[in-house]
Amino acid sequence: MLSGAGLKVDGAVSSRLANIAETAGTLQRRGYDGCWTAEVAHDPFLPLTLAAEHTETLDLGTSIAVAFARNPMTVANIGWDLQDYSRGRLIVGLGSQIRPHIEKRFSMPWSQPVRRMGEFVHAMREIWTCWRDGSRLRFQGDFYTHKLMTPMFTPEPHDYGSPKVFIAAVGEAMTEMAGEVADGVLAHAFTTKRYFEEVTIPALERGMARSGRQRSDFEVSCPIFVVTGADEREVTDAAVATRKQIAFYGSTPAYRKVLALHGWDDLHDELHRLSLAGGWDAMGTLIDDQILQAFAVVAPIDKLAAKIADRCDGVIDRVMIGFPRSIDEATVVAVLEEVRGA
Repeated sequence: MLSGAGLKVDGAVSSRLANIAETAGTLQRRGYDGCWTAEVAHDPFLPLTLAAEHTETLDLGTSIAVAFARNPMTVANIGWDLQDYSRGRLIVGLGSQIRPHIEKRFSMPWSQPVRRMGEFVHAMREIWTCWRDGSRLRFQGDFYTHKLMTPMFTPEPHDYGSPKVFIAAVGEAMTEMAGEVADGVLAHAFTTKRYFEEVTIPALERGMARSGRQRSDFEVSCPIFVVTGADEREVTDAAVATRKQIAFYGSTPAYRKVLALHGWDDLHDELHRLSLAGGWDAMGTLIDDQILQAFAVVAPIDKLAAKIADRCDGVIDRVMIGFPRSIDEATVVAVLEEVRGA
């Protein structure tokens, strides 16, 4: 583990506000360490207010909030308030998204995403320092400038410090920058253990070395594909669905580098071709057992904990996993306890 602590197990909550209280409460009752929202069809921060209200121990994070759809001041403001309301449990997870979404969906500027993201985090922290210490706000960057903060617009102080900041990264440049400026990285589920060991972790260590930090100062968070079930039929059905998920990500040019590391470049080309033709079902059939095992933890429920622990060992500090609805709560709790103890 990078952090030197035990493996943390997190879960996801949907962003439908009506479901948050029950779902977050269930995660806490089952013994999860944290819960994460995503920015897909709903705002990722608003649900965390409800999750904070209905839990006491869960870490609360966004995986991810789209940074470039906002600016450092707006994220600093909501981060400050949620950190206060949750009593210090917030993780601000930021991602860059891709250029078409930033420019055509959010109508915001796009350029040099790695440098812009690094500056975004620095600016946000300067704002929090101003609010915490009463220092003058004087942030001047290439992308963001924050020089005005009067008492009327300064939020009330609280005792919980600044939120942790995690950055989503797949490529080496963004990963290295995350190691330099962030408290953690949000890796993508489409990441094999070999990619972690040969690409992700070395890049993080280069970034941490630049800022003079130790491995214990940093967390790697990652969701993993889990193929399991109460019986063989459920495992088989889960495998079919997961093959389709892996195929979808494998067809995306941004993730080609993961396949290339394994010598599977031709697979990306074929998946991409089929995706353009709408051949989604056919794409899943190209994910053979070797590829499935590389990207997913495949195991019956009684062997699942050991397989998850092995996948995370040495590379992942916080793992996000979900279970089929057919798995009863007592079994989920037992698996979570075994994962931490493995």
